[in-house]
Amino acid sequence: DVVGSPYSIYYYHVDKHIGGIEGLIEVRQQLSEREIRLLLDYVPNHVSIDSLWTLESNLFIEGTIDDLMNYPEDYFSLSERVYAHGRDPNFKGWTDTIQINAFSKESRQKTISTLLKIAEHCDGVRCDMAMLMTNAVFKNTWGQKAGSIPDEEFWVEVIQAVKKKFPYFLFIAEVYWDMEWELQQQGFDYCYDKRLYDRLSHGDSQSIKAHLNADLDYQRKLVRFIENHDELRASTNFEESRNYASAIIVMTLPGARLIHEGQMKGYKIKLPVQLGRRQFEEENQDLLKFYSHLLQIIPGKDLENGDWSLCKANSIEFEDESFTNIISYLWWSDDIYRLTVVNFSSSLAKAHVAINQLNYGSRDWIFIDLITGKIYNYNGVNLDKFGLYVKLPAWGGHIFDIKKKKI
Repeated sequence: DVVGSPYSIYYYHVDKHIGGIEGLIEVRQQLSEREIRLLLDYVPNHVSIDSLWTLESNLFIEGTIDDLMNYPEDYFSLSERVYAHGRDPNFKGWTDTIQINAFSKESRQKTISTLLKIAEHCDGVRCDMAMLMTNAVFKNTWGQKAGSIPDEEFWVEVIQAVKKKFPYFLFIAEVYWDMEWELQQQGFDYCYDKRLYDRLSHGDSQSIKAHLNADLDYQRKLVRFIENHDELRASTNFEESRNYASAIIVMTLPGARLIHEGQMKGYKIKLPVQLGRRQFEEENQDLLKFYSHLLQIIPGKDLENGDWSLCKANSIEFEDESFTNIISYLWWSDDIYRLTVVNFSSSLAKAHVAINQLNYGSRDWIFIDLITGKIYNYNGVNLDKFGLYVKLPAWGGHIFDIKKKKI
């Protein structure tokens, strides 16, 4: 049942048990025929303690006999030398790994040559814990053992070298500690948006709207998610209705959307990635139908290449503060408009939503709720004066396709 850790890499090649390189080429071709690109995983911080990389020198962080004696959980001996286990500065070492030295010229070249080979057979990589390799973090973690800080950042050097040969190859960073912007500047095409995940999990509508006020260019390069291999299953972490509302939000925002295996089926058991077998779970058919429909109505390329903006929700009645729980935003491109409205709270909410991007005039407008199929007609003068009236139950949502009514 224990098949090994995907973070403890012996060597970057395609195992013959899953078809070898020929099998991967065939899979990629079949995906391409369906207009799907293939991303693979890459672990930059460490490899396994028995990795073929250990046959080469100057790739790893080395320690001393004293380190081994005083910190046996962080160091190990190999071929009469002492090496550090890979680690996050906030935790003890991962004892099945050896720490790569991000400051070493040899390790950077090894990383580049490995990624160049990987890039021949896929369309991008998701880089595990990418922030660990930045100069500042690596120096903080390893101090003098890492040596002198290079003039160039690890990722700047690596990404530029790979994209020189494969310009459309995608780099996606698993990143935490509010370092998303920094890694975007170092060349990553997308970065995990853990901040949004935390606010959807434990925050309120105000904190989410504050997060969504960020610059659009920054938001376009974020990966939105409500579940991944590290976190609790969404159907466990979120109350049922909040799960639906959060899914609507992450699937309609700028950026990339990450859907974890089993998320759409409502699986609740979080599996350690080292296991090769799982406990049987019943599929949540209602959630699966919801996701299947949601995937059909999320903004496509025609809108994602256009503009996006938050829309302000205004009060309807004196002393009714429920409007503050409304999260609303608009995609638009030419005459295509897509409005998302979500009540991110556990009680009824009402608001007038200002859609300032529409040139209302006096004609009528049609709002088609793509979730329910219901159609609403509104007069342009009233929309311009008051905004769109919405009344949503707890965790309820709309995705409107907006059209001018033909005269």
